[in-house]
Amino acid sequence: MTAQTDIQSDTAGTVTTVYKVSGMSCGHCEGSVSAEISALPGVSSVKAVASTGEVTVVSAAPLEEEAVRAAVDEAGFELVGRA
Repeated sequence: MTAQTDIQSDTAGTVTTVYKVSGMSCGHCEGSVSAEISALPGVSSVKAVASTGEVTVVSAAPLEEEAVRAAVDEAGFELVGRA
């Protein structure tokens, strides 16, 4: 999957979405964002990368962007949108 891909359906019945988040600068930031997004229903994995600002989310179905935005806000960062 490339960063230009908005949403990708995986063969295992999951969806992978890449988001851009501003403000992450370290591993603690990555952990905070990952923990908040992981708590959303249907999310099976989250990988946040501070150096690129990208957060890759694997979920059972596409997530509501507002739910992701609220989770990122709760972690203290800003969701820019999809990568």
